[in-house]
Amino acid sequence: MTLTLKILADQLGGLLFDAAGAATGDAQRQQIIGAATLETAGPQDITLVDSTDKIHLLAKSRAGAAIVPPGSGPLDRPTIEVADVHRAFALAIVGFRPPRPAERVGVSPLAVVHHTARIAADVDIHPLATIGADVEIGVGAIIHSGARIMAGCRIGAGTTIFPNAVLYEDTRVGKRCLIHAGATVGAYGFGYKIVDGAYAISAQLGWVEIGNDGEIGANTTIDRGTYGPTVIGNGTKIDNLVMIAHNCRLGEHNMICSQVGVAGSTTTGDWVVMAGQCGVRDHVHIGDRAILGARSGVSNDVPARTTVLGEPAIELRERKLQLATISKLPEMRKSLKQISARLATLEQATFEQAPQYTAEHTAEQGSPVVAVAPATEAA
Repeated sequence: MTLTLKILADQLGGLLFDAAGAATGDAQRQQIIGAATLETAGPQDITLVDSTDKIHLLAKSRAGAAIVPPGSGPLDRPTIEVADVHRAFALAIVGFRPPRPAERVGVSPLAVVHHTARIAADVDIHPLATIGADVEIGVGAIIHSGARIMAGCRIGAGTTIFPNAVLYEDTRVGKRCLIHAGATVGAYGFGYKIVDGAYAISAQLGWVEIGNDGEIGANTTIDRGTYGPTVIGNGTKIDNLVMIAHNCRLGEHNMICSQVGVAGSTTTGDWVVMAGQCGVRDHVHIGDRAILGARSGVSNDVPARTTVLGEPAIELRERKLQLATISKLPEMRKSLKQISARLATLEQATFEQAPQYTAEHTAEQGSPVVAVAPATEAA
């Protein structure tokens, strides 16, 4: 597809300006054939700059035009100014590269569907998917190839289960969820006790509940509860390669980034953010809107609206003071060596200027006895 900048600006609801800052001229007729990022855009592509403090990066790009925030120009090439840069750029990409239409397959004859499963209207079950006994799948759900939905699962309307995801028995998934490839929901929790000199697995009688509008990333694992549910609240988004242990109860609209590990029976409030590689110990509570910085090691409860960082995780301001102090340690070490040298020099000078003493040492019964008298000259 090829569009002029004028047509593209109209489609995006933006204002077109040329390199001189004018709203008319040759820029309106400039041809655009694609949309790409700053690093990869060519002379016939449009790119984006999402904030005015990044405008200087545009000079390094080969892009023929850019979508920018209001008040960014004039710049060295035509621009389209819009209030929401990312939304406009996404629309541009979709215009030049429309998404592939989803193929409706219904229930494929190559899928394995148990005769007791209840499949609503407009459900797609792709070849080689497996649907167990007493499974219920809501209207418009999509089950991709290789997915395994074990007995007793409940999947809400509009939910998509991507290839090779596994839902263990009795997993409950809400409406409009996304469960990405390779995710495992409802596996056994990692709990053991010693019986007769060997590890015996604890009870695995619970299940997993995922609320509406949730997202579970690729190769993420969520363990079932011991006796009751492990709960993921409405709207919570979980990235790839995350581990949520048994009996956890995550609140609504949490944001859990990649490689986070949450130990058993941990609870969170709503709108909690856990940045990449956080580790959270068992039986702690993370309050509403708390933020756990990247690679934080959380071993205690975190109050609501608190940001923590570090290992062990502490309040952000205190952690920043620690890091600032650590960065000054080489300079402090150098200063300490200088002070020690000056002190040694002063001590030596003081000793040389002090009156001289003599000491007579005698030993009595193995214990030293010291007699000290001033060394004076006879008058």
